[in-house]
Amino acid sequence: MKCTIDKEIIEKTIAFHGHTCPGLAIGIRLSELAIQQLQIDKAKKPVCVAETDMCALDAVQFLTGCSFGKGNLVHKDYGKSGFTFFDREAEKGFRALFLESFRSNDPHREILGKLMGKITAGTATPEEQEQCKALRETAITRIMEADLEELFSVEEVSTPPVRPAQILASIQCEACGETTMESRIRRYGGQYLCIPCFMATEQKV
Repeated sequence: MKCTIDKEIIEKTIAFHGHTCPGLAIGIRLSELAIQQLQIDKAKKPVCVAETDMCALDAVQFLTGCSFGKGNLVHKDYGKSGFTFFDREAEKGFRALFLESFRSNDPHREILGKLMGKITAGTATPEEQEQCKALRETAITRIMEADLEELFSVEEVSTPPVRPAQILASIQCEACGETTMESRIRRYGGQYLCIPCFMATEQKV
């Protein structure tokens, strides 16, 4: 079924991200799923755990109210297109995984990948750039018009995926002098060091 989010809101989401792309389209449909299943945009204590740092996260931030700044959008660098939404107050949630079968069934996937590679390398001709733009728009339309069941597998979650954000003390790094959250301080050689200073000191290679 075609995306049910209002067109004007979609345009505002695109403006927030800076451009339209297939990754953002996935995030819009993902947010639509969270709104439908949990009314996550109205939840008082929502949380989202993302297993990737793709463009989809800007749509999640804009549409659901989960954000890095508020501490209720958490990134776990697993390299998977998995997203867990949870309403702490209602004590329910789900994990959605973007289906590889939808991606692999795109008839233009291979040529689009090659064109994107050429553009990244700076070797694409103007004609190839236009072709890539057209294929990306086709991919976006395909995502926006698909049924949510075609896009995601969904598994219910009964416990919060992460603890609520905590306010921690700050400790001064004894090398650079900058204050650092205590959970990110390292103890090395009798000193309290921030991660960059620790890495510069302890680095073996």
